[in-house]
Amino acid sequence: MLVTTTNTLQDRKIKDYFGIVSGEAILGANIFKDLFAGIRDIVGGRSKAYEDELRKAKATAIDEMIAQATDYGANAVIGVDLSYEAIGSNNSMLMVVATGTAVRVEGEPAPQARAAEAPGGTKRPWGG
Repeated sequence: MLVTTTNTLQDRKIKDYFGIVSGEAILGANIFKDLFAGIRDIVGGRSKAYEDELRKAKATAIDEMIAQATDYGANAVIGVDLSYEAIGSNNSMLMVVATGTAVRVEGEPAPQARAAEAPGGTKRPWGG
């Protein structure tokens, strides 16, 4: 599955537009407590544990968006945008949302043919 932040694809013709697709992931309050409890992980003002959780949430949101696009019969998602929003009482949760436009591109292989192995051995059809 081709996933891009651009609204067009250079040298590729878009055959069909299927509409907006999205995926969401929410990090709960207990994740934040666990992360801040591990404050010793902070090196140079950055927390590896916190960044890892955000990466997992982003990957989940993108995976859900791709699954929805695949259900529509798309082989690409264009115009992808990632949004991060604090939600809940006292902003105790973080929501990650991936949105884009599902399309069918001429000559683009099926999602399984483009799968890349992500850290931890999981397959990510978008290569991330």
